[in-house]
Amino acid sequence: MAQTHLRGLPLNLPEPISRLSDLAYDLTWVWSDATRAVFHHIDPQLWERTVHNPVRTLAMASPARLSELAKDPAFVNAVNAAHAGLRSGPNSGAWFKQRQTALSRDWRPFLAAYFCAEFGLTECCQIYSGGLGLLAGDHLRSCAQLGLPLVAVGLLYHNGYFHQSLDGNGTQQELFPSIDPERQPIRRVLDSSGRHPLRVSVRLPQRDVSIGVWRADVGSVRLYLLDTNLDDNSFHDRQITANLYLGDQTRRIEQELILGVGGIRALEACNEHASVYHMNEGHAAFLALERIRMFRAESGATFDQAREAAALSHVFTTHTPVPAGIDRFSPALVSHYLGESAVELGLDLEGLMALGREDVANRNEAFSMAVLALRTSKFCNGVSRLHGEVSRSMWQNIWPETPANDVPIGHVTNGVHTDFWVGPHVAKLFDQHVAPDWRERPTDAEMWKDIAKVPDADLWAARTTARHELVTFCNERIASGKSGGITARLDPNALTIGFARRFAGYKRATLMMRDPQRLSALLQGQGKPGSVQFILSGKSHPGDGWGKLLIRELVEFARSPLAAGRVLFLEDYSIEVARKMVQGCDVWLNTPIRGLEASGTSGMKAAMNGVLNASIRDGWWDEVTDPQAGFDIEARGTYPNDAPDEDREAFESESLYRLLEDRIVPEFYSGSAAGSATRAVPSGWVARMKSCISSLMPAFTTHRMIDDYASQYYFPAHQSASRLLATSGIGTSTGPRRMGDIRAAAGLADQIARFRAHWPRVAVTDCRVKSAGPRGEVIIEAQVHSGGLSNSELLVQALVGVPDASGRLDRVSHFPLAASGTTTAPDTKSGLSSGPASERSSPSERSSWTVSGQVRVDKATLERYTLDELALLVRVLPADDRLVNPYIPGLIRNGPLLTFASAEASRTA
Repeated sequence: MAQTHLRGLPLNLPEPISRLSDLAYDLTWVWSDATRAVFHHIDPQLWERTVHNPVRTLAMASPARLSELAKDPAFVNAVNAAHAGLRSGPNSGAWFKQRQTALSRDWRPFLAAYFCAEFGLTECCQIYSGGLGLLAGDHLRSCAQLGLPLVAVGLLYHNGYFHQSLDGNGTQQELFPSIDPERQPIRRVLDSSGRHPLRVSVRLPQRDVSIGVWRADVGSVRLYLLDTNLDDNSFHDRQITANLYLGDQTRRIEQELILGVGGIRALEACNEHASVYHMNEGHAAFLALERIRMFRAESGATFDQAREAAALSHVFTTHTPVPAGIDRFSPALVSHYLGESAVELGLDLEGLMALGREDVANRNEAFSMAVLALRTSKFCNGVSRLHGEVSRSMWQNIWPETPANDVPIGHVTNGVHTDFWVGPHVAKLFDQHVAPDWRERPTDAEMWKDIAKVPDADLWAARTTARHELVTFCNERIASGKSGGITARLDPNALTIGFARRFAGYKRATLMMRDPQRLSALLQGQGKPGSVQFILSGKSHPGDGWGKLLIRELVEFARSPLAAGRVLFLEDYSIEVARKMVQGCDVWLNTPIRGLEASGTSGMKAAMNGVLNASIRDGWWDEVTDPQAGFDIEARGTYPNDAPDEDREAFESESLYRLLEDRIVPEFYSGSAAGSATRAVPSGWVARMKSCISSLMPAFTTHRMIDDYASQYYFPAHQSASRLLATSGIGTSTGPRRMGDIRAAAGLADQIARFRAHWPRVAVTDCRVKSAGPRGEVIIEAQVHSGGLSNSELLVQALVGVPDASGRLDRVSHFPLAASGTTTAPDTKSGLSSGPASERSSPSERSSWTVSGQVRVDKATLERYTLDELALLVRVLPADDRLVNPYIPGLIRNGPLLTFASAEASRTA
């Protein structure tokens, strides 16, 4: 059972409205319009001034106003109704109830622990920087609605991420006000006595750092936030959790030790015993080392045995498509901070360093948190289909001799939380014409076909109203000095294009400015039926000079006569700004260098509101198949990095201009005369809006994403761990084993060690294509030398694919090969006898045998390649039913490449 002793801010509410305290501390209010309306009604100006913070609103509201509200029957009823909805309706959890019966409870009941460095919960608690944090917040919200048992762990940054302002030159300035955690919708976790704050600690060089624990409740999901800003700690250690993503490498490794190691200890102290541990990006990978240490401490297992036991329940999600984006630490820094830990892990320092290196033999290679996560997790994924492909290629060297598409990294395409991001005007239409329960089942594709029933005039009116509200919001920001000194003159009826995201070089916010005169003509509607206006927002990392330069260039253009008052930059990008923009724009612009946007989610949020994407086919947009759902910006190709490329920039900016001039602007203004004060409903544009909603809504919601994580990663990880760590009532003299009975997992680790001992003698020889048909049908045959392993311990396959320049196959298809006869006497001279006697080859088993099978090239491959462009090989992998997958680094043996023209020819490895 979870720790239940919590301490929040005393709110001193009159009894009839005392339930407001529960509502304030349950972040269901962030997506519940009814609950937000309750807090807004208390004091609308105060609600805005506190940046929509219910705890501060209640703390600062006048006692007279609260007494007045307590006597208002309508308000009391609204409070009670909102309170009754906390654990009903969308929070009923029917989705998980239907699935939980298939999950084993032999080890632990299912509970996922989700670790992330940032969480975008609400605009008032800025412990997020951008897409990763907003995704994490949406992840928690959907888990709460679906009823998936999940706890989360993050850091409580007492200065949060920075607030942005622009100086007179358009240069970003960073401000770091305290978030005042006592007045946030989070509460301190207390110890078992209920009197004192709970404390855990992490050992850093020559001292222990004390960690406080706070809890945010997102419906049924509990988020634990770790805080080192305690009197127990030195000034340096109090600053570990001061800011998100700032400081040097020393600060970063300290934060990640607090998150990973401290997070595991905090969960244990709160009696949160998860069965699955999800590292959302590599920042949390040190949790793997802590869990390995705990398995060893309890069972006396070797490092390899403990790693096998821990990795069974680890899920790692990478969000980075380039190696340079991964946290890496120098060998000296890792030695300084983790040297003491190596002994507890059963490793020497070099063994520890090897866990974070692609090339384990390269002592100069930096320690990568992503590599650590990959080497200690059985389940790994990217965040879009294209990013999965990029990730498999990026990390292929960890699995030598493995084709890229066999690298065990899958993908779950990101999504966004429907309730949180859909605006009120289109939501009302969904209620009326789609289904009253669309919020509970946003993945129902059949349901969304009913968007066709919405009258065109009504959908266009909703779009127009949302655009007007966005322009009003922008004018308020201009008036309050939050627009970079830009005094834009926005037209509430003009085509409005939004661009809001982190300002990084590869995202190319200024691609549209490559030809300023051409852009100016678009902005002023020269030769077109109407004008265009751009609203942009986003922060650059404080250390990213290129990103800051892009902001400055954009602001300089927006201030110039060429912009004609039609380009606006909104300072201090936040959840509030994002919601206004994705709900109010007409087009969402996305111009990354293809291959460098892992997923992207802002465009998904826009699409749910009927906002049409104009995007390079990268990340999630590469998966969109409905041509009516938006607009593609033609790209020059896919690139591995953001190195300057003049040809690419010229080609893709020209593609953007032509798209705007020839398609987007004419379609948006169709049916209207140039300069006309009235607008006819643009039926073609509205048809696109309907296609956008009906095809993209069910595919890109976090409800679908959570379903994918559960079915592909969480549930398989839980089942794998349950199968090999089931306690079966076994305990120690002091009670049941907290970590589980490790013996089965240790047996698998020992079997892998047995594979490693024999593997140098495993070989594939005498490979030949026995016959070849005209359409890629062949019989392939080879000799497999077992190296002392039995044939039941080996998986033999034929691969067909395209050889690359180095001779490795890519885009492979697999075909099983079966033993067709033995050819040699038993191997009695190898001297290899590791592993239990029952697992060794018996004297009657042969050390070499013939394998054969039929290979048939599929039709799709033959349509893309000729037989002369393809190649074949035979490979051997370890075989054991307990393995999550057969791809173990160093345990892959390939035969020679063969061609389809080599029928009846024999080649020997």
